[in-house]
Amino acid sequence: MSQLRFPLDYAYKWEKELANEVYMTQPMGGGKVETYTWKRTLDEARRMASYIESLGFEKGSRIGVLSKNCAHFIMSDLAIWMAGHVSVALYPTLNADTVEYILDHSGCKMLFVGKLDVWDSMKPGVPEDMPCISYPLSPKTDFPTWNDVIKEHEPMQGEPKRAADDLAILVYTSGSTGKPKGAMHDFKNLAAAARGFDEIFPIKHSDRMLSYLPLAHVFERLVVGIGSLAYGFHVFFAESLDTFVQDLRRARPTLFLSVPRLWLKFQQGVFKKMPPKKLDLYLKIPILSGIVKKKVLQNLGLADVRYALSGSAPIPPELIDWYRRLGLELLEGYGMTENFAYSHLSLPGKTRVGYVGHSNPGVETKISEEGEILVKSCSTMLGYYRQEEMSKESFTEDGFLKTGDRGEIDSDGRLRITGRVKELFKTSKGKYVAPAPIENIINSHPAVEQSCVSGSGQPKAFAVLMLSEALRNKGKEAAKAEVEGDLEALLKKVNSEVEHHEQLQFFVVVKDEWQIENGFLTPTMKLKRNVIEDTYEPQVEGWYASKKSLIWE
Repeated sequence: MSQLRFPLDYAYKWEKELANEVYMTQPMGGGKVETYTWKRTLDEARRMASYIESLGFEKGSRIGVLSKNCAHFIMSDLAIWMAGHVSVALYPTLNADTVEYILDHSGCKMLFVGKLDVWDSMKPGVPEDMPCISYPLSPKTDFPTWNDVIKEHEPMQGEPKRAADDLAILVYTSGSTGKPKGAMHDFKNLAAAARGFDEIFPIKHSDRMLSYLPLAHVFERLVVGIGSLAYGFHVFFAESLDTFVQDLRRARPTLFLSVPRLWLKFQQGVFKKMPPKKLDLYLKIPILSGIVKKKVLQNLGLADVRYALSGSAPIPPELIDWYRRLGLELLEGYGMTENFAYSHLSLPGKTRVGYVGHSNPGVETKISEEGEILVKSCSTMLGYYRQEEMSKESFTEDGFLKTGDRGEIDSDGRLRITGRVKELFKTSKGKYVAPAPIENIINSHPAVEQSCVSGSGQPKAFAVLMLSEALRNKGKEAAKAEVEGDLEALLKKVNSEVEHHEQLQFFVVVKDEWQIENGFLTPTMKLKRNVIEDTYEPQVEGWYASKKSLIWE
């Protein structure tokens, strides 16, 4: 194995070798973009590092970054590390209470305030006496601006180094239950993950990637934040949801990373223009098939993609198959905040649909007697910040991380996730139900965007459904007329494919839209089961009493 190289080492390398090549392309609104060469990126980061150093913080102090993805997020990381400190990224959708908790718990000394949609609701969580710097794309504030600060400071000289066991980042979990926990990762963890991917994919600096998933999450932080430094590839940033298609077409990514809910939304967007049956027919006609595949991928902005990855949550196998029929080999990855998203990946040509793939280089995997997946990784966290007991409880005596996921390994060494240990619930008949595999079957139907299987203490389980955006926009009665028969058939399909004790008594179609903003989803678009179950709990008894198999709220 090659010697470990740390993020700053890579940055200095490209500063010399690719000085005038564009590293990042940042939309500035109104169709305008700003480009950052490696030379400019490092110059601005060095100037900001000089400013941070001038504040006299003790080495290893925590500095927060509160922003949606943008070029300044990555430059802030570099500046924080050069100045000898620790980067603490906060999700750009948090409420004020959580912002206040993380800043206090981590002991942040200063905060970068960047591109945000809901700053007014977050601002009360930032202490009035905390030094803050605003990015060019930030909401209007009275804070000193990034551009003014870098004009006033000379660039930090030389190549400041960080030790392998220096703390690099604190990554706070997305908080699906309880208070977020701060996973500690040192530079050795980040470097080991980057080196491991170098052994898996032949990625080079000529590749392109669009960054739009939260950089505060380890999935994007590893692949985009650390990956772009390691490989030197070109990073494009998305401006907004409304401009996403234009952003994709500008980037023409060769590497594309997404989460199951968005892969599903892309599919539903295709179905808006071409009904599934019509598309299916075209894909069966030899000559026409190639033309249609190319056209669909071009319209999605994915025609140049060499590697497409999905992670953060389980993805329905049928959805993977659908993309593969279009000629896009969708690879599924598996990892956690606690191991810097570096654990398992399905490899090109070695995939098995429904499995998240083989262990990455340097990762050991085993299944406990209780069926829990245990991993020992070169990128496993040092522990949870200021939570020693919780850290100890997260590991086995022989040093394996307890993932909290249930799984099985096939004869070829590929891992399959079968559910969450803590998500298991027991019906009144004493049988355990694992909701995730059932939800995967439901979510594979084009009429459904999200589902949540529940029913603890009830005779049989049930599922709450949120329909696709197109159906929600049509209104309850129109949607009901269009897909009621399909949903009845889907319920029968589900019950024919699961164990008898896992069969569902009914579906409930709700009018609520489950979003990050209203608290139904985590910032990485995972279901907040406790929120969903608490929201509908008052209606559950009435649903069972109705004796209906399909209920429309």
